[in-house]
Amino acid sequence: MAISTSFFILAGVIVLIWTLIEMKRMKHKLFAIFLIGLIIFAYVTFNISLQNHNTDLSTVPGWIDAGKLYFSWLGTAFVRVKDITAYAIGLDWKDYNESVVSKNPANESIWNKLK
Repeated sequence: MAISTSFFILAGVIVLIWTLIEMKRMKHKLFAIFLIGLIIFAYVTFNISLQNHNTDLSTVPGWIDAGKLYFSWLGTAFVRVKDITAYAIGLDWKDYNESVVSKNPANESIWNKLK
């Protein structure tokens, strides 16, 4: 009985240690995936923002112009996402439209008064 109990305690400790090590490794993997995603996002959006502009990236003034264009484009994209999010939050997401439902009989429609 004592041997089986100590075996389960030892097995539990081993599983706990293994889980903690994997969690730490997972944290590093998630950070690496985040960095890779950030680099890909920056590369793709930089190319999209400079797509129709004739910038010379072989000179320092060209890089400065490209940076201005990129950050201007990125700022505009974030403002548009903010506006869309604010609009979506402001929508009436209920099953019924509260502006149509009348709780005051004085504001009831003429059609309903005739019924």
